[in-house]
Amino acid sequence: MFTFRQLEAIYWIDREGSFAAAAARLHTSQAAISKRIRELENCIGEELFDRSQRQARFTEKGIQLLQAAQTLLRDREVILESLANPAAMIRRIRIGITELVSMTWLPALLAGVRARYPHITIEPDVDSASRLLSKLQSDLLDLVIAPDAFAHEGLAVKKLRPAEFAWMCKPGTVPAGRVLSASELSRHTLLTQSDHSALGVIVGRWLEKNLVTKTNPPVLTNSLLPLIGLTAAGMGISYMPKACLTPMIKAQKLQLIRTSEPLPAVQYVVIYKPGRKSILVSDITLLAQETCDFSRMFTS
Repeated sequence: MFTFRQLEAIYWIDREGSFAAAAARLHTSQAAISKRIRELENCIGEELFDRSQRQARFTEKGIQLLQAAQTLLRDREVILESLANPAAMIRRIRIGITELVSMTWLPALLAGVRARYPHITIEPDVDSASRLLSKLQSDLLDLVIAPDAFAHEGLAVKKLRPAEFAWMCKPGTVPAGRVLSASELSRHTLLTQSDHSALGVIVGRWLEKNLVTKTNPPVLTNSLLPLIGLTAAGMGISYMPKACLTPMIKAQKLQLIRTSEPLPAVQYVVIYKPGRKSILVSDITLLAQETCDFSRMFTS
């Protein structure tokens, strides 16, 4: 008797080109993929791959089974999608997002989800990255979109586009064009988010890496909007998203600060539990990869 797990293994070996790549795609080990193939071969009584070459290739029987697997998996997907979309069905998807996502490309993502799944209820939950991951582990969320700053052992992670961040201040706080060292930067009041925030963790690691001792106590906030307002008001300097704040920079409401030790771009990811993966979660992940765009604020 075949199982869908075995058929998924042979399907993704074909799609990804190797046992190792199929294992990565299915969030399991190469040994587990090999075990599924051996089980199939024992069931059929013939080898599915010609292992005499450096790269395993399908035997004739393997090609036959692959074609059957493609048909069965496609039929299963059609059935599951039909179950996810009946007009009378009450279905919800709970998406955890951090604040920058909600202020930039969330409308585009939700529009894409709504176009494909017009009858589902979408519940965005805006919170700090650490709290969102805690909710995901407790099954209060179906997936999380956040910066990649915390450990996520046992979770599936898919990369999105990174967001470029930069140090900023009120114009005139720092001489324009001057490049500051990390120690010079620390002499100013730093406006940052708490360690519940991925951005706060990223900034904290950078300060620690550069052996920065804070001269002034930092001002902590749990939200990006007050961070922007406090920076524009001259209360200190902060590390904020560059592209979407370009209008404020051009309007001389904010000034970019260059540092001799730059921080890396902030990598955003989609995170979900492999065991709770569904076609809906997979589709939203793909839509997130397509719509991710940090260039503008509050646009549809």
